[in-house]
Amino acid sequence: MKKILLMLLLLVVGPSLALAEPANTLGPKERCPVCGMFVAKYPNWVTQARLTDGTILHFDGMKDLLAYSFQPTRYGGKTGNIREMWAKDYYTLAWLDARSAYFVVGSDVYGPMGLELIPFVSEKAAQAFAKDHHGKQVLPFAAITENLVESLRTGQQMRH
Repeated sequence: MKKILLMLLLLVVGPSLALAEPANTLGPKERCPVCGMFVAKYPNWVTQARLTDGTILHFDGMKDLLAYSFQPTRYGGKTGNIREMWAKDYYTLAWLDARSAYFVVGSDVYGPMGLELIPFVSEKAAQAFAKDHHGKQVLPFAAITENLVESLRTGQQMRH
């Protein structure tokens, strides 16, 4: 009986456990679906979205990943199809669930496309970075708005 329950648990929960980390699928020709930049050139800034159909999209920074998430149809996607979002902690470069991260806005550190939302695993790390790099705000993921993202993208778009 225990074996049957364990097998059922693995069949039901197993597939979701396999999605608990970002995919290692970035190739040298991968382009950001928002700006068209070659993403592999900037490995420290790469972010990733896993869509509900399993497709993996890579972005050159959190700003473009969020631009896509707010208006996916503008960039060839479908509304409501992002299952996971991944970013790299600025200090450790370890992948983290972007939805649980803290972001510094308005610092003196720029990403590949200029102004960027700098991700951190903790609010404490984000606050320390903001202090050292003149950050204007530290925000949890839920506080980031489409207007903020678009204001950071002004003048930075390679393609539409």
